[in-house]
Amino acid sequence: METYQNILVVIDPTTNEQKALKRAIDLASKINHNNASPTKVSAFLSIFDFSYEMTTILSSEERDVMRQSMVKDKKLWLENLINELNTDIEINCQVVWHNRPFEAIIELVIKKNYDLVIKGTHQHDKFKSVIFTPTDWHILRKCPCPVLLVKEHEWPSNGNVIAAVNVGSDEAEHHSLNAKITKEAKQLAQLIQANVHLVNSFPGTPVNIAIEIPEFNSTEYNETMLKHHKQAMIAHANKFDISVVNTHIKEGLPETVIEQVAAKLDAEMVILGTIGRTGISAALIGNTAEHVIDQLNCDVLALKPDGYISPLAY
Repeated sequence: METYQNILVVIDPTTNEQKALKRAIDLASKINHNNASPTKVSAFLSIFDFSYEMTTILSSEERDVMRQSMVKDKKLWLENLINELNTDIEINCQVVWHNRPFEAIIELVIKKNYDLVIKGTHQHDKFKSVIFTPTDWHILRKCPCPVLLVKEHEWPSNGNVIAAVNVGSDEAEHHSLNAKITKEAKQLAQLIQANVHLVNSFPGTPVNIAIEIPEFNSTEYNETMLKHHKQAMIAHANKFDISVVNTHIKEGLPETVIEQVAAKLDAEMVILGTIGRTGISAALIGNTAEHVIDQLNCDVLALKPDGYISPLAY
């Protein structure tokens, strides 16, 4: 697989169980088995201790020595951790002192042209996420390359990979992103020996219309919407040589439908697009990808539309 030749793995400093690093090694091994040029893996750790910055007793030089000492200790810990994995994949270590991990990650992605960022993820507090956006979500919104958020689910052979598409839209951007997601799903499914499924949701009758217009036929409306999405899905599946049997169209919110289909199929991975919404709209509305991540028990691969430029690139 040629797209992922340079992988950045975000290390979790709170544990020795690095599921993101193990996933990267597994993925790189599969890629290397199929490609002549080896995939490079970098293990990256961003550390920061606010108390070191606030210590007025120490001089700036002394604080710098303490920071460098912490970085050195963490790098030694990381190197030992990698050695214990006993892998043939060459992994280089990078440890930096930075108070905003997501910025350190994205700046490195831009500087080194990484093809993929892999990071372990955790359940987020729904209320706090409105006020304090977790690192995962910052990376999803602002990282220019694909982001693979890893959970505990394994990747057995003959598993299932889900491509979450929006076939009901006539917008060129959605068509382009649908194609990108589907191609990625097919490539990864071939790599990990899995089956590709397509999932698409569509909204039901708007409640305000049903209430304000008594003569409005909600059943007919839903049937028309379903028919439209089925036709669009069949056309999309045929274009990418995917069996119609492996297509799933349901009424409901995208995050709910995707979670239901993923649970039913016991999927190994869901691949979806994220538009990189930031600011107030992201805090209040959120992105589908972000809602999905907390509900799924499998990996999530988030892709940006072609031409996306990270706000940190300016």
